[in-house]
Amino acid sequence: MDAALDALPSDPESLRAIIAAQAAELRAQGTLIDKLKAQLAALRRARFGASSEKIERAIAQLELTLEDIEACAAQEQPREPASPGRQEREKPARQPLPDHLPRVPQLHEASSCCPDCGGARFLKAGADVSEVLDYVPASFRVVRHIRPRLICKGCDTVVQADPPSLPIARGKPGPGLIAHVLTAKYCDHLPLYRLSEIYAREGVEIARSTMADWVGRSAGLMAPLVDALRAHVFAGSRLHGDDTPVPVLDPGRGKTKQGRLWAYVRDGRPYGGKAPPAVCYHYSPDRKGIRPQTHLTAFAGILHADGYAGFKGLYRPDNSGIVEASCWAHVRRKFFDLTVAGPAPVAEEALRRIGELYDIEADIRGSPPDQRRKIRQQHAAPKVEALRGWFERERARLPGKSATAQAIRYALSRWTALARYLDDGTIEIDNNAAERAIRPIALGRKNWLFAGSDNGGERAASIASLIGTARLNGLGPQAYLRDVLTHIADHPVNRIDELLPWNFKQAH
Repeated sequence: MDAALDALPSDPESLRAIIAAQAAELRAQGTLIDKLKAQLAALRRARFGASSEKIERAIAQLELTLEDIEACAAQEQPREPASPGRQEREKPARQPLPDHLPRVPQLHEASSCCPDCGGARFLKAGADVSEVLDYVPASFRVVRHIRPRLICKGCDTVVQADPPSLPIARGKPGPGLIAHVLTAKYCDHLPLYRLSEIYAREGVEIARSTMADWVGRSAGLMAPLVDALRAHVFAGSRLHGDDTPVPVLDPGRGKTKQGRLWAYVRDGRPYGGKAPPAVCYHYSPDRKGIRPQTHLTAFAGILHADGYAGFKGLYRPDNSGIVEASCWAHVRRKFFDLTVAGPAPVAEEALRRIGELYDIEADIRGSPPDQRRKIRQQHAAPKVEALRGWFERERARLPGKSATAQAIRYALSRWTALARYLDDGTIEIDNNAAERAIRPIALGRKNWLFAGSDNGGERAASIASLIGTARLNGLGPQAYLRDVLTHIADHPVNRIDELLPWNFKQAH
């Protein structure tokens, strides 16, 4: 700081010019920040689902740009020295520090002599307390399990406690470490080689191949729990379904091929349902229609899904009793994309009308099914019917090959399934529940290159099912997985439901 001050010119005119230039630069940065924030907000509003990866990438890039600009602005601000009494005049933080965090007191004693008179006798008059949020890096520890051997004096029988339950028998990793590896890989999207580097900085060398072995063993150990979770999902009468591509290494060709991860969500909270929310994933090496048909063999009811042709075989009256509910968010996205490309008055009007339907949904979220149906019939049904008539008139007027006409045809071809939510209060207006479940997969798939075989894909689907369901039930994935891995090795299979996330939540 002193060197920077020495470099400044001494004449007032030059100093004023420097101040004016810096002020202009700050104003320009402020304007740029405002613009970037506005663009970021618009993109977030536009992110109706996980299908628009360009929007996801644009959001990430804008956030990085904002971070850089704001960090530079903070770096340029002079550091004000602390002064007595200053803490009292500062405004309180907008958000208090979380109550559940441990508090570590640090006592700062004043001088033992009065600075005015030199006296050494004082009366206590309270204390000023301020809090700062600090971070202590995660640390490793070695847990020593000690089992004393006792010999009966009467018969020489050796008495000893049973060995502790470990996720990997006679293995070195504890449940907390394996839970951290699983969370880092499947929740935080860290490849194992990068996690190995992080551990090495903490002074613990764990090979990537070793952690891969832990992942495989723990996935096998938790397979019965995943089966119970999937049974719960497909026992519901309302499901949301979606899929996304994932890269798979093809060892025979030395290249990657494209597999799929399918998400199925059971969540009755929007209509006040009492069953615990849950999501399960399935992996498949391709996107053939037989895949969802196989996954949904045990399901009967309403399926919220997009227009993927592979689902069509599920909706045949002679097939399985599955009824289609189409997604208004997909319709809305078609028209939104047209407005991004340029002026599109028909698309803008379509967005306005569809937005009115969503406004109605916002008011009835969480209400009982009968109430939702009643309000939809009163307020949404007339708007839906008017929208259909308007679509048909615009389609007749527009060139058949125009993008707007194609968007209208997309909606009209699915109209029965789109309007089905009006007559059933348990049906959602869109499939966003499934798209939210797909989004973490889309974010992490660059780090999910399933080496060697398709087994890695199914393993990822299993662990993602547990992590996703823990989140839906308000649990931290790492804490939940740690608890499961602590108990599951010795847990009776016929009581495996006790380890499902919602039962964990009740027990804790």
